[in-house]
Amino acid sequence: MSSDVLKKILDVKAQEVAAGKQQVSDAEMARRAQAAPPARDFVGAIRAKHAAGQSAVIAEIKKASPSKGLIREHFVPEEIAAQYERGGAACLSVLTDRQFFQGDEAYLKAARAACTLPVLRKDFMIDIWQVDEARAMGADCILLIAAALTLPEMQTLEARAFELGMAVLVEVHNGDELTSALQLKTPLLGINNRNLRTFDVTLQTTLDLLDRIPADRIVVTESGILQPADVKLMRDNAVHTFLVGEAFMRQPDPGVALQQFFA
Repeated sequence: MSSDVLKKILDVKAQEVAAGKQQVSDAEMARRAQAAPPARDFVGAIRAKHAAGQSAVIAEIKKASPSKGLIREHFVPEEIAAQYERGGAACLSVLTDRQFFQGDEAYLKAARAACTLPVLRKDFMIDIWQVDEARAMGADCILLIAAALTLPEMQTLEARAFELGMAVLVEVHNGDELTSALQLKTPLLGINNRNLRTFDVTLQTTLDLLDRIPADRIVVTESGILQPADVKLMRDNAVHTFLVGEAFMRQPDPGVALQQFFA
């Protein structure tokens, strides 16, 4: 996404949230979040893979994207979730943004019901109402994008997620965003290898930031993991957590693709 595309998405998201609040008030959404069954342990699932000497894969269920258009024609979220679980995924990531990624809340619910894996709600979070909404729909983790939020905004959203028992994955693209993200409490630090301005993807983005990240953080490398050699490069540099979507989504059985990648 270019910064212009990001701004457009955030503008639309603000309109969606405002419309959503007309349907379901802040207080009612908070009540629904509190009433939801307990969250699954997202961070624990990742640490369990690491403890077993394995890569922890956050496997993404993704139908389309603004840059690539339709990625997967045969799109049955519950089927994909079960395949990912069989393939050894640690967690799932499910797109819920409708306008730009053809995602849906229903996809997250269906995927989570079909497996025992913790699930990340992949969306553009700008308001506490969305955090409550995420928990109400069953999400176990939310995404905070440092390029889209100020530090105080991220801290507010993180605090609410923690109150609800959810994990937080904070995503950065460069050093300035990393400086901000490291002031959050979450151990999950995503590095997106896609440049927001040029669309270029390079794994060097992750490698260049590693020496600035404390040992108590779990680095999640995102975008551009397209072949087993990319996995080896990251593991050789002590990065053992991966968020991968497109490479799996283009294969007949995403779970088998995951196994082959991380064998």
